[in-house]
Amino acid sequence: MILAPGLFEWLRWLTCIGVILFAPVVTQAHELPLEKLNLPPGFEISIYAEVINPRQLARSPSGVVYAGSRRAGNLYALVDADGDQQAEQVITLDTKLQYPSGIAYRDGDLYVGAISEILVYRDIDEKLATPPEPEVLYDQLPTEQHHGWKYLGFGPDDQLYFNIGAPCNICLEENPWFASIMRMDLTQSPLAPEVYAHGVRNTVGFTWEPATGDLWFTDNGRDWMGDELPPCELNHAPRAGLHFGYPFIHGNAISDPEFGAGQSPADYVAPALELGAHVAPLGLIFYEGDMLPPSLHGAILIAEHGSWNRTPEAGHVGYRITTAIRDEQGTLSYATLIDGWLDGSTAWGRPADLLMLPDGSLLIADDLGNAVYRLTYTGS
Repeated sequence: MILAPGLFEWLRWLTCIGVILFAPVVTQAHELPLEKLNLPPGFEISIYAEVINPRQLARSPSGVVYAGSRRAGNLYALVDADGDQQAEQVITLDTKLQYPSGIAYRDGDLYVGAISEILVYRDIDEKLATPPEPEVLYDQLPTEQHHGWKYLGFGPDDQLYFNIGAPCNICLEENPWFASIMRMDLTQSPLAPEVYAHGVRNTVGFTWEPATGDLWFTDNGRDWMGDELPPCELNHAPRAGLHFGYPFIHGNAISDPEFGAGQSPADYVAPALELGAHVAPLGLIFYEGDMLPPSLHGAILIAEHGSWNRTPEAGHVGYRITTAIRDEQGTLSYATLIDGWLDGSTAWGRPADLLMLPDGSLLIADDLGNAVYRLTYTGS
């Protein structure tokens, strides 16, 4: 597909701000066609909460589920006070934030990534009725909005991890913070963010393996290399300082047409698993609960947000929950667990993040369907 330069920039801008050209925005979650979802036998899905544009999810020990958003600019608390596994109250804690998609809960406080800032809402569980003004924890991050939205998490080292995506489709910036996963020791004064992983185009999901404490993350592959290239990635970063190839090498050994000359795949860390091209993997978890089938215990579950950069004849891909499961030799296999959010060429839902509840059920954020779902298993 060949696009005029002006049209290319227009499409890129629309994509950056979250407009999906082929998909209508659904505003009433209770009207979503959940019957169109393809669930394995014994699985059931229901609406946990109606939320405008939910992205990353986090949960406090008291049971309050928090949700960030991207285009909506809102921060939410989902309250299930009666314990019936359905939130009866959605509280908007803050509005008009700059893409507050990434959140993390720690010791009573809610941390929020909003492009150039890391904010913190102190003692948030105790102040839901009158949400506090956020404290600006750090405000020296890049201001570029393209791939600037965040994903947050506290690692086993107690440091706060977050992403800074490449400010482009494909480029090589002088600032080493771009295209990276960062971390910050909150006990330091002054705060001094450092790069943990280099060569990461745009991760909007990472987690730590329970057994080892190793970091695993998804990465969204570049656009405009065709319908089937390059693959998106699932990556493993067991230590700091590794480089995962961007913008030089994609997938296992695909040289970038603009930046790959003279670069060897052997100089970079290959993905643990190549995912589908343009599937846009976001949040992921290691499933450690007891509700889902034993075959999924220890599996990596991935929310695939779905493609936009494919020709109409190729069709769209993603819009599903997938699994990465290791065999006895440690080899990962890749399969679909749930799909159906894509109806022909029209998407009515886009999975964005996953969160396991104490009973082993899963919450799934859908930022297009404006819903948080609860996935359960009642089979044998």
